[in-house]
Amino acid sequence: MEMSLAVTGPDGFLGWHARCAIQAAQGRDAILIGRPEFDDPEVMDSALAQADAVIHLAGVNRAPDSEIQAINPWLAQQLVDSMERNGRFIPIVNGNSIHSKGDSVFGVSKRKAAEIFAESAEINGNAFADVVLPNIFGEHGRPNYNSVVATFCHQLANGETPQIDVDRELTLLHAQDAVAIMIGAAENPSEARLTPAGHQISVTALLKNLKSIQSEYRDGYLPDLADPFTRSLFNTYRSFTFPEHWPIHSELHSDDRGELVEVVRASGGETQVFYSATRPGFTRGQHFHLRKTERFLVVQGQASIRLRKLFTSEVVEFVVSGSQPAIVDMPTLWTHSITNIGDSDLLTLFYSDDKYDPQDPDTYWIDV
Repeated sequence: MEMSLAVTGPDGFLGWHARCAIQAAQGRDAILIGRPEFDDPEVMDSALAQADAVIHLAGVNRAPDSEIQAINPWLAQQLVDSMERNGRFIPIVNGNSIHSKGDSVFGVSKRKAAEIFAESAEINGNAFADVVLPNIFGEHGRPNYNSVVATFCHQLANGETPQIDVDRELTLLHAQDAVAIMIGAAENPSEARLTPAGHQISVTALLKNLKSIQSEYRDGYLPDLADPFTRSLFNTYRSFTFPEHWPIHSELHSDDRGELVEVVRASGGETQVFYSATRPGFTRGQHFHLRKTERFLVVQGQASIRLRKLFTSEVVEFVVSGSQPAIVDMPTLWTHSITNIGDSDLLTLFYSDDKYDPQDPDTYWIDV
């Protein structure tokens, strides 16, 4: 039986990524513990009564010092108080920060929150895992807020020139790697302090890598995705290009023999390029990916390509036709589909940077 996982701060950057990972693993959303639950003890108690474990990601890091100092420990105390009222002491996985090792107001407040959880676990016997996270980056981060990666990606995608004020070494961890560790700690509860290693890189090298990705991708070319960190940077960058920069209309080359359209130009990695024929009125897809890079190109017929960012309601639609070849990439963490809206067979060419592995397909079904 699958665990029912609760996520605090579900509307935040890391909370959204946690929900995406839980949706992929369990085919359902997490139990959400947001502002309404923290503001009303009865609502909090009702939510926690359904949970088998809590992944605590709620917190404040951009506010007056007095608010940061008070709110982060208060959030932890609210969870502990609710467990006491319910008489159910379930495992807690705390999304902590490397700043908790320092003396900043934010760091001290996060350290106090962890101490509240640890003290409760010692008294009540529930498992508590304190996951001390480095700098987190990933798809749909907020520029000038979540990470320098988000800021650089936003600037590059919008034709701006990023500036480096101070070059220093960073430890970066992709959001999906972070939540995988936390979900694992929730599903295999034990008392632990986890310190994910992350990827070491300087700000200068980071910007150089992102500029290289941007330079190739603006024309639809794909970088070498064999390295997992590069793929994570690429998926993050392309989240900032979608949907405004799509579709890309490739040049149609014609001669007496017929027509040719270049679909994919990629460096390295294991790739798969294929096509399908879809009868009128039928739909393919209705799934999302956590890591896979996927590209569609309709070569004959008419299609509606529809995409929806997970846990949002707005649907992005591209109506494309083989008469004007158009490339559309499927961003990670967006469910997507393609429907034949014409009156003849739809021929579509597909590209994936991963060969299909039935043991690890990275394909999770959910309607657009």
